Amino acid sequence: MSACPLHGVGVFPGYLIGRRLERVVASWHRYGTEPPSGPLDVWLIDSEAVATRVTTGSDWCLVVETSDPRTGYDMAESGRVEVAETSGTTPFAGHIGETVQAVSEEGAPGSGRTALEITFDSGTVRCETWSGELRLSGA
Repeated sequence: MSACPLHGVGVFPGYLIGRRLERVVASWHRYGTEPPSGPLDVWLIDSEAVATRVTTGSDWCLVVETSDPRTGYDMAESGRVEVAETSGTTPFAGHIGETVQAVSEEGAPGSGRTALEITFDSGTVRCETWSGELRLSGA
């Protein structure tokens, strides 16, 4: 896979194979009383206590890196970003406690990773970038 010109190749998520998903933390943009948009970022915390962050880059690539969850922050009149453990708000929630069986990636020449699929015993979660937004879907 080609590297993203701005973010590099990130980490190869194959290290997740054989690890159990223990927790999922996500960040969400909130503006006033409107429902949250996002998630902006998702952190998958595995049985080895490694946090794998999945997000979109400024050039619309899909960034996969190891980093601890960040804290939320206020953006004044632009709203706030909240970071919290998820409980049913992402397709990963149904796989907590399951072991990762496989991972696969998709990419585009010159722009790096565009999608990541993580397979568990009971299904697959697809992470992809779409017009600069993180999209998660389960199958």
